[in-house]
Amino acid sequence: MKLSDHKEILFSNFNYNPNIFYFFYIGDLKGYGLNIFLQEALEDKFEGKEVQFVAIIPDILSQYNYKNVIAINPVVQNYREAQQNHEISCRINSSIFMTAVSESPGVHQLIKKILANQKTLFINMYESVMELTLDELDGVVILGPDKNLAIKFNSKTTQYKLFSDIVPMADFCLCDSTSSLLEITESLRLDWSDGIFISCEYSAAGSNSTITTNQQHVIHWSQGKGGLFLMTRFIPHTLDPTVLAVVANEHDVYVAGVADQKIKGGNRFVGSTYPSVVTDKQRKKLHDYTVLVGQAMGKEGYRGIFGCDYIITDEGDIIFIEVNARKQGTTLEFCYTLEQSLPEGSPTLPELEYYAVVENRFPSSSVEMDSNQKNIHWGTRNFKLDQAKTTSGYIPQNSYEREAFQKVAQGELLKDFVVLEHIGTNITVMPGTFLARTVSVATNQHDMEEGLRQGIQFIKQTINEV
Repeated sequence: MKLSDHKEILFSNFNYNPNIFYFFYIGDLKGYGLNIFLQEALEDKFEGKEVQFVAIIPDILSQYNYKNVIAINPVVQNYREAQQNHEISCRINSSIFMTAVSESPGVHQLIKKILANQKTLFINMYESVMELTLDELDGVVILGPDKNLAIKFNSKTTQYKLFSDIVPMADFCLCDSTSSLLEITESLRLDWSDGIFISCEYSAAGSNSTITTNQQHVIHWSQGKGGLFLMTRFIPHTLDPTVLAVVANEHDVYVAGVADQKIKGGNRFVGSTYPSVVTDKQRKKLHDYTVLVGQAMGKEGYRGIFGCDYIITDEGDIIFIEVNARKQGTTLEFCYTLEQSLPEGSPTLPELEYYAVVENRFPSSSVEMDSNQKNIHWGTRNFKLDQAKTTSGYIPQNSYEREAFQKVAQGELLKDFVVLEHIGTNITVMPGTFLARTVSVATNQHDMEEGLRQGIQFIKQTINEV
């Protein structure tokens, strides 16, 4: 039985070859390129045998210019069954996706076939979640943080309890009910006059969080929500830097670099830019704070990539915001930057994570990037729809991003931009779904930002109102 014959698999272009060593990637298509770095690292470890990866993704596109893809999306599948002959693409909750992957007969059949010819099947995760249970199978190993620890450190309440003694934080309160939330925010409103940031225990990219300036906003936002809440004093600020790092153990933390987040509406992440415009003194503090957080996570057993988000106030003070115990939006672009900036043979971020998870250490050849010596400026923008729209145009899928970084770093190009993962034409794209993203790389900030603007305009031209 072929993979495409399984009803839960909406698309597959994968054909198994017993002479190849495979690993899985499970996550959004935007993380596809990270696996090429891991593939290259594993080829060095499995000399004499070709290594490839199978990408199991929830993204539904009109076509796939990617090798070895399996698309699973039960929400789209249900819609197709209800609305025949109409194409739709929608973003789904990671827990629904991971559950569907874990329960997929086609995926289990493929794992059995692969493990008949190799002792171990590695799974590279964009984010480790409890709903993925494939690692309970003999021979299946997650190349990423332990999912129990990832859940622990992604909890906003846990973060503020554990890290408040080691990094500077805004004033905060924790509560465990909506009634307490309303009572506490009302009592704090006069003292926290610039606003109160509220987050559920788990939130990301602006979901399940808000900035409130009055109690009516709190009442409206909290409807239907429950569990634990974090409240922090909102602090006016000029910068939202983010630091990407890897934990190998309770002592060794590798810092990849500092980028600036593009935040809309006070809490919605839409992209990043590099290099950060922070001062050298602030960059050093951001590095040191992130190492302290990573060491605390490492002491608890966390191994792998993570990110720390901060703000810098109008007075220049650094304030911790949150930890993302997973890969994040800057990971792939930092891989490209490090590749061009570090000495030949330096391990990449996916390779560092492999060593961290498998051997609790970094290889001796590890070296951090101490300056932007190749004068690389890059920026990313996610184009997410807030209402349903139908696409009327198509931007061909581009696999040129790595080469764009290389050519700019080597002086062959002054600037370039690419539009990535465009869904396709004549597809209804549901609210909250990424239609595409654009990445711009140049030798200066002005050209980089101009590339982002052009990429966004290209994407806008492919949509119609429903």
